[in-house]
Amino acid sequence: MSIQLPRGTQDILPEDAAIWQYIEQVAKETCETYHYQEIRTPIFEHTEIFSRGVGDTTDIVQKEMYTFSDRGGRSLTLRPEGTAAVVRSYVNHKLYASPAQPTKLYYTGPMFRYERPQAGRMRQFVQFGVEALGSASPQLDAEVLALLIAICKKLGLVNLKLVINSLGDSESRQAHREALIAHFKPSIDEFCSDCQMRLEKNPLRILDCKKDREHPLMATAPSILDYLNEESRAYFQSLKETLDLLNIPYVVDPTLVRGLDYYNHTAFELLSTAPGFGAITTLCGGGRYNGLVQEFGGPETPGIGFAFSIERFILAMKAENVDLPAPQSLDAYLVTLGDESSRLGPQLLQRLRDGGIRADKDYLGKKMKAQLKAADRYQASYTIIIGEDEIAKQQALVKQMATGEQTVVAFSDLTSFLQEQIRGGN
Repeated sequence: MSIQLPRGTQDILPEDAAIWQYIEQVAKETCETYHYQEIRTPIFEHTEIFSRGVGDTTDIVQKEMYTFSDRGGRSLTLRPEGTAAVVRSYVNHKLYASPAQPTKLYYTGPMFRYERPQAGRMRQFVQFGVEALGSASPQLDAEVLALLIAICKKLGLVNLKLVINSLGDSESRQAHREALIAHFKPSIDEFCSDCQMRLEKNPLRILDCKKDREHPLMATAPSILDYLNEESRAYFQSLKETLDLLNIPYVVDPTLVRGLDYYNHTAFELLSTAPGFGAITTLCGGGRYNGLVQEFGGPETPGIGFAFSIERFILAMKAENVDLPAPQSLDAYLVTLGDESSRLGPQLLQRLRDGGIRADKDYLGKKMKAQLKAADRYQASYTIIIGEDEIAKQQALVKQMATGEQTVVAFSDLTSFLQEQIRGGN
């Protein structure tokens, strides 16, 4: 019987894991520089968390969630995105009561969406995200965008395009909503069933429809920017001014909606402009969500965040020919010759590892030549050879693989010798 991977999933093999670890580490270290702290939430949540938080008119809730009933009859869902779960945790643990505000958080972990698998878009994918809650300042929006750009720069990504829009406050959105209904309603029968359902519930989502994007009414739809009230206009203007001060280039796109219902005011996407990246150019998306905390039973609390998939960042880095990290090589490989050296080998190996030396040895009983080949295959910096003579003299022959230089070192000094050589860069 041949057992295959479920469609839309992938194995991250050891030779590729170093790339994932590198991206995650760069993102985490950058977040901590900006004073963001890590939060971890469960892989599954009560379904209501996403139907209420993400929005029941979104494709995610309607078509893409992995939902199941547990043995107690409760409806649970594998998380399709991170924001709703983070906000749920924020409310549950009353993080809004902390005097240190805003609360700045980052997370990483697997997400699940039932959609058609394609390059950089899987049914199980790893997402890295940031949430900042507790401040309604447009300067915080600019900080979140600066953080995103900083992560990209540290990863070597330069072919980028930041697209921003304002969705306005509730008053502005209501005025825009009424204009959209009046615009689309006379011809709504020409649109897909999803758009027909969205007309009354959330007409803004019609602008994000993939099926009807070429319909003539899409090009002439009322722009949200024409319905922003004075407060929303001032907010958006302040954001743009701060981005200008930070030397972060951007393009304003009035059609940018984002696919989640909880956004208001700032919405943004970061696109890759690298040649050959592919038809789907979005690397990252996010925006402000000032009503989500209240939706989960918390006090009125503004928030903003973004999220990106590690898979898409890897594709972008490859498209830009960024030097990707290789799997970590060994510091030393222990070659044992004879029964006694083989018996004592694990003890010597453990001493090296206890001293922070990345080391390994043969466990297949190979001959010396094969063991030396293994050391070369693992790109070991040093080979340590011990045979019967070395056991008798309590010393080892240490060979530097790059130069071929050989040194006799006492067993008792072996760990410190290698520490000095490797850490000192000699």
